[in-house]
Amino acid sequence: MNTEKLRVKFEELFNLPSETEWVEFKTATNAIHFNELGKYFSALSNEANLKSRHWGWLVLGVQESPREIIGTNYRKNRQDLDSLKHEIAQHTTNHITFEELHELIPKEGRVLLFQIPAAIPGVPTGWKGHYYGRDGESLVALNAHEYEQIRSQSVRADWSFGIHEKATINDLDPDAIAFARRQYREKHPQLTDEVNRWDDATFLNKAKVCIDGKITNAALLLLGKAECSYLISPALAQITWVLRDEKGVEEDYEHLYAPLILAVDKVLTKVRNLTIRHMPSGTLFPMEVRQYDSWVMREMLNNCIAHQDYTLGGRINVVESPDSILFTNMGSFLPGSVEVVIRRDAPPEQYRNGLLIQAMFNLNMIDTIGSGIKRIFRTQRDRYFPMPDYDLSEPDRVKARLFGTILDEKYTRLLTRKTDLDLWDVIALDKVQKKRTLSEAEFRSLKSQQLVEGRRPNLHVSSHIAATTGTKAAYIRQRAFDKGYYKKMVLAYLEKFGNARREDFDELLLDKLSDVLTKKQKKTFITNLLQEMRREDRSIESMGATRSARWILHNLNPKNEF
Repeated sequence: MNTEKLRVKFEELFNLPSETEWVEFKTATNAIHFNELGKYFSALSNEANLKSRHWGWLVLGVQESPREIIGTNYRKNRQDLDSLKHEIAQHTTNHITFEELHELIPKEGRVLLFQIPAAIPGVPTGWKGHYYGRDGESLVALNAHEYEQIRSQSVRADWSFGIHEKATINDLDPDAIAFARRQYREKHPQLTDEVNRWDDATFLNKAKVCIDGKITNAALLLLGKAECSYLISPALAQITWVLRDEKGVEEDYEHLYAPLILAVDKVLTKVRNLTIRHMPSGTLFPMEVRQYDSWVMREMLNNCIAHQDYTLGGRINVVESPDSILFTNMGSFLPGSVEVVIRRDAPPEQYRNGLLIQAMFNLNMIDTIGSGIKRIFRTQRDRYFPMPDYDLSEPDRVKARLFGTILDEKYTRLLTRKTDLDLWDVIALDKVQKKRTLSEAEFRSLKSQQLVEGRRPNLHVSSHIAATTGTKAAYIRQRAFDKGYYKKMVLAYLEKFGNARREDFDELLLDKLSDVLTKKQKKTFITNLLQEMRREDRSIESMGATRSARWILHNLNPKNEF
């Protein structure tokens, strides 16, 4: 959320009536007790769910009555503020945590807007095993009625259980049923003889596609004839494949419809899975690999089918670009974050489409033990490719990008040499190669192992790793010299020429600063360097107005006239 959108959101919240139960204002001039913060997280998350809001909001630095901006000093260090996400997740249901921690600084003082996701349908948000809500402006235990109101959502929300009384087995595609039988036998080889004796109706019941011979939404989605898709309207049994060039211009597309169990292979055959001949130092990585692992592509597409919110009437998209594939589906990401899914040692407590998940598991399309995404990340690591990117910024859409190219040779070489790296360190290193922000814990882990060097956010591969991966030259080029080196250059210039303008120093130093810095950052560094030499070292001084100032050595007249 950019600054302007954040200001608009703050004004919207600021002008809400005081009895709004999914928003809380706290002065928190200097601090707020951690346990109190957790209780409000639980309460606002549950109230947002009950009021059909995507988010609850906790706003610090604002007095409630009369409502005015006071300002807060709570966790002024941005790294400390960001670490709050991890700290809160340790004590909440399903490790749910803040969507974002926004910082706004109007003239009256600093304001923090904590964006809290609504409780997952069917799963109230708890804090340390207790559930909280709001009674007007008061923080209270979530009452039994509200608790059951959220819990009952899991049944109501399961679209896939829907039954069509007038639909019959004739509305299902015979080829899709035959394919489903083969998939079922592959998943349950010990039942092969029994499966062969079952008629179609028995098989569909056993596979959990139908219920007591009745046709469900799950059955019509996976096995239904294309012309019968109207039965599940407004849901769409559709996958759209789009091919775009390197400029994002659409080159080709195709819509594929029910039965989706057959559409998956048709989509994947559309993808141009080219061979990459990856040989960074001649013989270090002399192998040919496909851009994409077939299992990973299939898993990501089947996840879209399994977890789509079909009540929203959207379609699944597979957008192919020269270096990546973007998978999108409608519906929020129920676990809250990809980190929660990877760290979890057990399956999720609930699914959006319970019957559909069971059917896809039985038909060998997905794995319900909750390890699919984790296996995707491991497979990409084992292939030395970048980690997938999951974009959860939109409340009703999940975007997952699978990379089919090497982004940074140093990252790839590192994985080929250090095959024992923990998956979490690999994910953190992937953030480094993509110039993404690291959490405090990620940074500490990489730093302690000497895997990265530099100051955040401008991190790069350390000299220790560069030495083992053949990237010494690139490392030296990226690494910033000691500040004293640049000061000596400034002094040497003034000793030779007597005086200098700011642009003279830019010409002198810009191409010598670290390549990980942008041009703007390099100029800021030079500004800070000159001011430090003037104030602290007192080795130089400036004469004249700011824009036309000339720099000279301290207590030394310039050799040239101004």
